Amino acid sequence: MSRDSKLVLPADRRFLTGLIGAPIKRSASPAMHERAAEALGVHCHYQLIEVAGAGTEELRLLLEGVKRLGFAGVNVTFPYKEAIVPLLDELSPGAAAIGAANTVVVRDGRLIGHNTDTTGFALAIGDLVARSRSGAVALIGAGGVGRAIAFALGALGVTELHIFDADRAKAEALARLLLPGSLKTGIADGVEAALRDAVGVINATPIGMLPSKASPVPEALLHRGLWVVDAVYSPLWTPLLIAARAKGATVMTGRDLAIHQAADAFELFTGLRPSTAEMAKAFDAVTAPGGAVGDAA
Repeated sequence: MSRDSKLVLPADRRFLTGLIGAPIKRSASPAMHERAAEALGVHCHYQLIEVAGAGTEELRLLLEGVKRLGFAGVNVTFPYKEAIVPLLDELSPGAAAIGAANTVVVRDGRLIGHNTDTTGFALAIGDLVARSRSGAVALIGAGGVGRAIAFALGALGVTELHIFDADRAKAEALARLLLPGSLKTGIADGVEAALRDAVGVINATPIGMLPSKASPVPEALLHRGLWVVDAVYSPLWTPLLIAARAKGATVMTGRDLAIHQAADAFELFTGLRPSTAEMAKAFDAVTAPGGAVGDAA
């Protein structure tokens, strides 16, 4: 059965899920997950749990509450994708390799971490990477989402990755995680160095996410021969993507990444294949002008 096939199930099937992070008040995740459940004939309530500045003990208490309140699982977003890892009972092989989790499933009182950013990003960007043939990719940001994207790029056959993070230690840690492998990695001292000889650039930082109106890449470095991807979807058209489009670059918003990672998470939570078409409708409704424009989940 394809993911977009509709499976009708008894109406008493109910799931409680949610999202931990900050800021998340504009997240499109509730709309996507609840719309997917409705299309399957079941009920899902997706609860936003916005907590800023949580330390280890506060995160531990949040996860204990998730278990006690009967959640099927929760997504985890900025800034907790890495911090959450030591607090989980088990990690999928992918999440363990990356060292970050964006999806936590509750099974028999145990918390199991997964990373659907990797699978979601691979689905979203696969065609773009294939069209670009060979050449280095610049990755701006080496936090939780940056790590997931780097692993996805390696799986898609990218051979060279230039990593830049304002915290050099994070970039170095990611480069170590990617070794050994066929993906050649280099640590850049700045954005300009990261883009040197690159065919594509990916923003994996919160720069450009509302209320920020900044861009992680100076406009002068953008050109027609580059493809540009932004993991941020709040706003959908970030300052980076607007500038890149004006320069004639091929661009991709965070839309498809958001939809595919959410679909994979929904399936982990419920055991049911959601319709990505229905999730896309929900995403588009809340990110349209006048809608509740969402933060990256």
